[in-house]
Amino acid sequence: MTPKHEKQEFVTVLVRDPRIQKEDSWHSYIDYEIFIHTNSICFTRKTSCVRRRYREFVWLRQRLQSNAVLIQLPDLPSKTPFFNMNNPNHVDHRRQGLQEFLEKILQDALLLSDSRLHLFLQTQLSPEDMEACVSGQTKYSVADAIHSFASLNRRFPIEDEERKKGKNDADSDSER
Repeated sequence: MTPKHEKQEFVTVLVRDPRIQKEDSWHSYIDYEIFIHTNSICFTRKTSCVRRRYREFVWLRQRLQSNAVLIQLPDLPSKTPFFNMNNPNHVDHRRQGLQEFLEKILQDALLLSDSRLHLFLQTQLSPEDMEACVSGQTKYSVADAIHSFASLNRRFPIEDEERKKGKNDADSDSER
């Protein structure tokens, strides 16, 4: 196929629909929907939709920076002590900043090769579960997680329990 006939790859990312989530009577946070639509060969799924909170974006940025030391990553919107989740302007300003952050990240081929980025964008795994998956501590691969979690929008609760038990059993197994 000649370059003229090849379709240009695209990745569309939208950060939208901020929602206040209550952890308990005293604590609440805002999460945002991340919608991805792409034809890029870098992505396992061509469309996905997940919800993430600000501190998960902070985690992602830290992990991407530690794996791509020579790349200057874009900044996240600042975490201000005066952020008011009931102020639509504050919430929308943060939403826009998170979207700009992801748009810039998704333009870098080196960052696109990071499995954590794909798990972040296409699964509901927690940061701890993403780390376990990437480091091979789960029975499912990154691709399995993306297919299962993105389509079902749920977690593997049995896997979580087995991993917790495995931490205790691992010590006794190593002595045998």
